[in-house]
Amino acid sequence: MNQLFTYLRGDRTIWVIALMLAIVSLLSVYSSISSLAYKHYDGNTFYYLFKHGLILSVGMLIMYYVHRIKFTYFSRLSQMAVWLSVVILLLTLIFGANINDASRWLRIPIINQNVQPSDFAKIALITFVARSLALRQDKIKDFRHGVLPVLLPIILICGLILPANFSTAVMLFGICLMLMFVGRVAFKHIALVVGTGVAGFALLLSLSSVVPELLPRVETWKNRIVNFQNDNDEANYQIDHAMMAIQAGGVLPKGPGHGDSRNYLPHPYSDMIYAFIIEEYGLIIGGMGVLLLYLILLLRAIRAATRCDKVFGMLMVIGLSFSIVFQALINMAVAVKLMPVTGQPMPLISLGGTSTWLTCLAFGMILSVSRAVEDGAEAPKPEVKVRKKQDYALS
Repeated sequence: MNQLFTYLRGDRTIWVIALMLAIVSLLSVYSSISSLAYKHYDGNTFYYLFKHGLILSVGMLIMYYVHRIKFTYFSRLSQMAVWLSVVILLLTLIFGANINDASRWLRIPIINQNVQPSDFAKIALITFVARSLALRQDKIKDFRHGVLPVLLPIILICGLILPANFSTAVMLFGICLMLMFVGRVAFKHIALVVGTGVAGFALLLSLSSVVPELLPRVETWKNRIVNFQNDNDEANYQIDHAMMAIQAGGVLPKGPGHGDSRNYLPHPYSDMIYAFIIEEYGLIIGGMGVLLLYLILLLRAIRAATRCDKVFGMLMVIGLSFSIVFQALINMAVAVKLMPVTGQPMPLISLGGTSTWLTCLAFGMILSVSRAVEDGAEAPKPEVKVRKKQDYALS
């Protein structure tokens, strides 16, 4: 094991968490995918087992090679990545696959693969905001010269994500505000940004009643909130069936392959995979165990951030780790009926392609900072020559 960690540098706990999440993903997806396999591949569940296993393997390779990159390079790459995000988000709004009035996916012609550009935009924007805040520490209390240049890309990218993916846009905006707070932006400026954002969104809602094409999913958002508050059984079909799966699971595990909710739970391999995990592995091992893994990841990431001597590295780790953990908590909250359906998958556990790879990319970037902290701690301290009394006498 020690020989293995000579190649896997950085926080060992984060490596173990990533591996455990991947194992949970492989077991849960394989067990929950049978209904989809019978529908499309005549019950051949091995197709999804090998496909998802290959995706996870490629993701682990991405994590390994990214963690070997010096994290300061991500600061430079973020300048290009953030504007590339703007371009692909625009292309997605115009040419993206429209599913349920939401253009979230963009098909790559050559490999015939759908990608969700908002996943890439999250990493690009968080890294760019971390860079911008680090570079403007000397004038961060000035709104015009310190805060506004950081705020404009946030508004642009979150605004492009908003029409098709409200939950992702709000989550990303909140994480960027948190980074601004950690990056020493004055609280009055953050309050001003929040107030302006709420007022701007209210204006968009008003305009959408006149121009429905502006926010085509606004009625979907309203209906989800209203139906959730009124406990509408027909509209809350997904959440109610997730609660049924959780109740069937109980406290102790039933065991892999013994979950019946795969036959009635919508999307047990993606959006509702947390409920399926609880059904098969119980509330303690499955439910609390997965939650604990994400919370430990957050704590270890914050530990690495506080030990980093570069402001950019600290902010990037905090932003990326909060992005992963918040998304997981949102997925869990939906499954246990604490909030309306959002469509947020569970990072590194839900069935996915490019989303899994981008989550592994974020893990690799966190581990890159952790590796730099580890290397700095192991570096030999410069020798300080202590002068003796006779030396002072001679000087």
